[in-house]
Amino acid sequence: MAKKDSKHAPSGTPALVALAAAGVPHTAHPYEHDPSSDVGYGLEAAEVLGVPPEQVFKTLMTVVDGRLTVAVVPVTGKLDLKALAQAAGGKKAAMAHKPDAERATGYVVGGISPLGQKTAHPTVVDETVWLFDTVFVSGGRRGLDVELAPDDLVRLTAATVADIARG
Repeated sequence: MAKKDSKHAPSGTPALVALAAAGVPHTAHPYEHDPSSDVGYGLEAAEVLGVPPEQVFKTLMTVVDGRLTVAVVPVTGKLDLKALAQAAGGKKAAMAHKPDAERATGYVVGGISPLGQKTAHPTVVDETVWLFDTVFVSGGRRGLDVELAPDDLVRLTAATVADIARG
């Protein structure tokens, strides 16, 4: 059995490792996160990276009928929990508790990526993802976004695409 060459093993956050392992073209966009910012992590990323905020998507951990579910919506909108429940084939959805979200994903809130989570969860991405050639999602830590094609995001997360954002 050949020994792995650690010099060439993918490195970085689990999201970046997952993208590299899948051979998905992407661009990592690190930036200096300002802990005193009150605009929200996604809006801060859009502002610092100079991209339209509608093109930056936030990852929200929810619970649909008792099962952790990932919702990915534009940072300019709010998650419609009723629409999410319906898209996920459930009856009721609620936001997951912060410690549960962090434990299940391996990421901290504000840096939760839909990619490379500790455990795969059902994922629903808002349909506005198709409006862009590329979209930005968290790269797995505060101050790191990843730009990739919507098709790749949907494929890698095995996501359902539905109208789940409002506003």
